[in-house]
Amino acid sequence: MIQTLTPQEAETLISRGEFDVVDVREPREWSTGHVPHARLVPLAELKAKPQEALPRDGVIFVCAKGMRSLTAAKVAESVGLTNLYNLDGGTNGWISAGLPLVQD
Repeated sequence: MIQTLTPQEAETLISRGEFDVVDVREPREWSTGHVPHARLVPLAELKAKPQEALPRDGVIFVCAKGMRSLTAAKVAESVGLTNLYNLDGGTNGWISAGLPLVQD
């Protein structure tokens, strides 16, 4: 089941370090800043090789607004993962909530 998280709920779960945070945006979007502890797996790559891209259950998906990440969560669900979360509003919602992005 895919659950939607507010930015504050996501921040709490991410801070525990128990979840794989997967950003499904494109590299150019990633370079403008990303949610802390996230790793980049563009949506096309995730769709092409979901088992390789998602080695474990317990995933929080992130994109810019929340649509691509929901698609990614559905792909994860289709390969048998069950502990799945979608960040409501994506990185835009994260910023609007006053939470910091990380820049590499």
